Amino acid sequence: MPMGFRHKPTGNPGEWFYCLKHGKVEEGPECPAKDRLGPYATREEAGRALETAAERNREWRDDPRWDDRPHPDAPGDGPS
Repeated sequence: MPMGFRHKPTGNPGEWFYCLKHGKVEEGPECPAKDRLGPYATREEAGRALETAAERNREWRDDPRWDDRPHPDAPGDGPS
């Protein structure tokens, strides 16, 4: 790779992202994908990215379809 060469972040004007590295909303984007959440349709949605991620994590954690821990009242290999 030539000296000074940088990978250009992918995204389009009008798409909004939240940069985890810099803790800011950006349009376009400015930072690499590994450092950002998005795209979001609006600046406001991007500003709530961490809240949205926390809400989704809670929903997935509490969703029985994603819970593969054994349940004591479920039929299976438990004592007879």
